[in-house]
Amino acid sequence: MTPEVLNDLIRMTNRLGAPGNDYVILGEGNTSARAEGGAFWITSSGSELRTASNDTFVRVDLARALAMVDDRSLTDERTREALIASKVDGAPEPRPSVETPVHAVLLEAPGVNFIGHTHPTWINILTCSTRFGAALTGRLFPDEIVLCGLAPMLVPYIDPGVPLARIIREHLARYRASFNTVPKVVLMQNHGLIALGATAQEVENITAMAVKAARVMVGTFALGGPSFMSESDAQRIQHRLDEHYRQRVIEARAGRS
Repeated sequence: MTPEVLNDLIRMTNRLGAPGNDYVILGEGNTSARAEGGAFWITSSGSELRTASNDTFVRVDLARALAMVDDRSLTDERTREALIASKVDGAPEPRPSVETPVHAVLLEAPGVNFIGHTHPTWINILTCSTRFGAALTGRLFPDEIVLCGLAPMLVPYIDPGVPLARIIREHLARYRASFNTVPKVVLMQNHGLIALGATAQEVENITAMAVKAARVMVGTFALGGPSFMSESDAQRIQHRLDEHYRQRVIEARAGRS
């Protein structure tokens, strides 16, 4: 019997990989979810999100994956060996995604049960531009805050895999110290988007809203640039009880679709 969490992960992965969304093509992107026994499910290397099935996912030991982040002696070859060794079953194939350590770092954060990493065109128009950072210093409209939080976590470009996991761990600690919460959105320069959620549906919702916000942001530059919401207005939206209720309703309805 397939665990319920894996069924949810498969559905989420297929939807994130749907061609009409323009979030990924071919073997781009990866997804993960917490599993029982200190483990997590993650897409295998080179798999396509749109066609993901039970066989696409491997179960990885969280502690072993996190140990890779602290091992400064890892070469490319030893990284490959460590990824295989991190699998619960220890089998050489299929290999876990090279981004397994990144997922381990983020899944260790409180409240994060599902992760979707994609490369949406509209997101990467921003992350690959000279305005990366400057264009992402504020929020544009209330629903962006409701679904994506007060601010994204911005990460400068670095080699994917273990080096990226290390810098994400550093930035995550700073973000939590500044905002007293875990980010819902991670934007990586010249790379893409990571959505963090308590449920698979939340990851889908965050991804969709982050892409919409990116499209709006790009469009504002045709009319003089973005007009960000004030910090006080953004904080007000973040803490309104009716907005929290509406978010729960949105997630429940989307989950039935």
